[in-house]
Amino acid sequence: MRIPIHREGWRFIALAAIINAALLWLYLPTGLVCLPFSIWCVAFFRDPERVTPQGRGLLVSPADGKLLPIISAVPPPELGMGNTPRLRLSIFMNVFNVHVNRVPVDGRVIALNYKEGRFFNASFDKASVHNERMAIRIEPEESQDGGGLAVIQIAGLVARRIKCDLARGQKVRRGERFGIIRFGSRLDVYLPPGSAVMAVEGGRVKAGESVLAMLPQQDELRVPRDREVAVGF
Repeated sequence: MRIPIHREGWRFIALAAIINAALLWLYLPTGLVCLPFSIWCVAFFRDPERVTPQGRGLLVSPADGKLLPIISAVPPPELGMGNTPRLRLSIFMNVFNVHVNRVPVDGRVIALNYKEGRFFNASFDKASVHNERMAIRIEPEESQDGGGLAVIQIAGLVARRIKCDLARGQKVRRGERFGIIRFGSRLDVYLPPGSAVMAVEGGRVKAGESVLAMLPQQDELRVPRDREVAVGF
């Protein structure tokens, strides 16, 4: 069975395989003990295809992982989105999750900003403020408030590399790949005002498939409250 691998992973997989082969040759028991690490390295960089749901106003998860408590918070100041708190959805990725990140909405990238920082455990709330991050501001095609939304790639305790392939002014499509974080990390999404959260705190979500929220729409286009469900768990 062919396992799709993200291009960022091949050098790490090759290095792990070389080291493991050398250990097997030098001392078989040590090589066997290290074999699970080599297998994990392959699994970490897997890049499976995803079926992205279609429909107006859908915002899908940019990452695989666990949805942390939903809070109101001010977006990173470097994106110029003002000081008004917005709903923030945070996805924690452990070392066993797929780490390829996907665009949550159709739209256009209007700001990018990389900031150096610390490496607290990504499940801690303070990671959003203090950790190394790449902040991305996207103007959705269907946005009505002009404020856009923010997607923040955040390094974790053992993560030391944030990869973002986006460029300012680039048009993006919901569900397409845009980057990866090594190894264990977090993504925050700051929603536009008036968005309706559809995912459930503590639930598992999948990048490009699970619907996190509905963007603000005209009344006749909004999803009735009794139909709000978590998708893709």
